[in-house]
Amino acid sequence: MTTTAGKHESAGKRKTGKTRKGNHAIRVILCEAANAVRNTKSALRDKYQSLVARRGHKKAIMAVAHKIIRTIYVLFTRREPYRDTRFDYEAAKVAKNAPRWIKALKKSDSVSTPAPVTAS
Repeated sequence: MTTTAGKHESAGKRKTGKTRKGNHAIRVILCEAANAVRNTKSALRDKYQSLVARRGHKKAIMAVAHKIIRTIYVLFTRREPYRDTRFDYEAAKVAKNAPRWIKALKKSDSVSTPAPVTAS
């Protein structure tokens, strides 16, 4: 699968060309994923936003699709899970599990409820 544009250089100026041929099905899936990235709060969305103003929608989508395939390659070769730089995984874990933790503490009577304050 290739999503990189051909590069032509003349007089020291770099000019881009058409993207090379590759697996059409994978390209369609990557472009759909890149389009979906626009509606998320992720580092890939930041990449899209920075490119769309300068290059336009279609070139920005292809650039994000290329970044996705490069990220997938790195994750597979390193055998690591994907961790977005903009998402706080620890806070999400706490927010998801906090009600269950509080319920378990109340059930075990480890947490005492504060006594009402009376004015003297």
